[in-house]
Amino acid sequence: MRPLDPAADTTTVGAVGTTGGTDAGTRAGTARPAVRQLTVSLLALLLVAGGLGLADLGTAAGPAKPGATPQARCVSPQDRPETGRQGRVPLADYVSGRVLQGYQCNAVQVAHQGTSGGFKVERYTDRRGRTCAYYDSTLLFPRDVLFNAVEGLGVIALDMSDPRRPRQTATLTSPAMLSPHESLLVNRKRGILAAVLGNPYTNVGIVDLYDVATDCRRPRLLSSTRSAAYGHESGMAPDGRTFWVAGTGGGNLTAVDITDPRRPRKVFEQTGVNYHGLRLSPDGRTMYVANIGGREGAMDTAGLRILDVSQVQERRRDPRVRIVSDLTWGEVSIPQSAEPFTRGGRRYLLETDEFADFGGDQEVGAARIIDVQDRRRPRVVSHLRLAVHQPAARSGEQNLDPGAQLPVQGYAAHYCSVPYARDPEIVACSMILSGLRLFDISDLRRPREVAYFNRPVLPGAGTVQPTAAGAFAMSRPAWDVARRQVWFSDGNSGFYVVGLRGPAARLLRR
Repeated sequence: MRPLDPAADTTTVGAVGTTGGTDAGTRAGTARPAVRQLTVSLLALLLVAGGLGLADLGTAAGPAKPGATPQARCVSPQDRPETGRQGRVPLADYVSGRVLQGYQCNAVQVAHQGTSGGFKVERYTDRRGRTCAYYDSTLLFPRDVLFNAVEGLGVIALDMSDPRRPRQTATLTSPAMLSPHESLLVNRKRGILAAVLGNPYTNVGIVDLYDVATDCRRPRLLSSTRSAAYGHESGMAPDGRTFWVAGTGGGNLTAVDITDPRRPRKVFEQTGVNYHGLRLSPDGRTMYVANIGGREGAMDTAGLRILDVSQVQERRRDPRVRIVSDLTWGEVSIPQSAEPFTRGGRRYLLETDEFADFGGDQEVGAARIIDVQDRRRPRVVSHLRLAVHQPAARSGEQNLDPGAQLPVQGYAAHYCSVPYARDPEIVACSMILSGLRLFDISDLRRPREVAYFNRPVLPGAGTVQPTAAGAFAMSRPAWDVARRQVWFSDGNSGFYVVGLRGPAARLLRR
């Protein structure tokens, strides 16, 4: 497949300084009017109530459209390949019952736990060498309370000493852990588990901090404080001293100093922005923002925003945050997160868009690799997409598949992750109805799919939610590199340990 010419598909709005009304560095506590309050959380509530579609967020369509990433070639004897186009679970498979067998290619189920899941799976090894997993159990609180109460609400802690037999050791039910939405994070350097209360429609910004370094099986609450205006997504400085909160529809970007996790304190807050996932450079001085967008001088559509947050990281008095650059692309839907990694010392991002645009042009953002070596001039290198994401497929019969027409479900991406930040050659993505997808990125300009694992459900079969249908793979995957495993959760069916086989396994170094 001919690689897309990045220059034909992206729009970079160059470096932006701190003058001319484009300064992102409003001083702590200074308000600026919110410009665009379209958020995933509001959409979720509206869609549950009335089945509304997404509005068109992208305006920078390029002359060339990226094609689907080459499909995985299944070589394992345990494979159960998809029956339709890449990523599709056709209506016929629900009618015949084939869907109950699941779909897997160069991947096998090692373990399964629970019947629900949310947006994050985190893996952590404590000071004594015990390994645990943490995952949020609820897609939308309080909608799912009645059903999730069967196995327990909140964030689930699992003892993963034997990944073949996950053992639930704790359920965290402090305010933020009851509904962390997309904010659950573990800082590995300090052993702190953090989240901010989020949804419905952002919710108040209560931040919960737990000690997991002492005994990861039994997290210990250190503090629960109203540290931000609103909560939704988050970020963490690698040194574990700053927890960042994105209020998204609430319009706030907040930095919380957690140097003393028992006494967190707000050190920066900006309003009037519409930010989603926040990821940071290894030194904590550069922030890669999933910008949902708005008309604020330098950018009038969604995409990647790069911020200089060095003054916050240095704990300057009255800190300022500066916009470095903005980037958008023709297929943009709702940017979710942009994870940094390096290849041969050069800096890149693994960026994911969530959901799909049903506003008329049928765009699915899916995922992409962005070169940010020059942070003033980021550029898209390649795309990670499935055949079901392509415009031609979305106008056909796949619209009849269960869940395909729901913008909060549908054939679209949600989160991707890499197994390690230095020279990864494989990527794992949760792609909602299409399940867990694995991509070979050994050639950054020509990714190819290398494995997949999908466990859709029939209504009332294998799920505690009677209206659930299909897969709801929304979580950021976690990695057990030594065992060549990926851990993820599906909102309709729970937590999975997936073993990689064949070419997928060979891409992970021990």
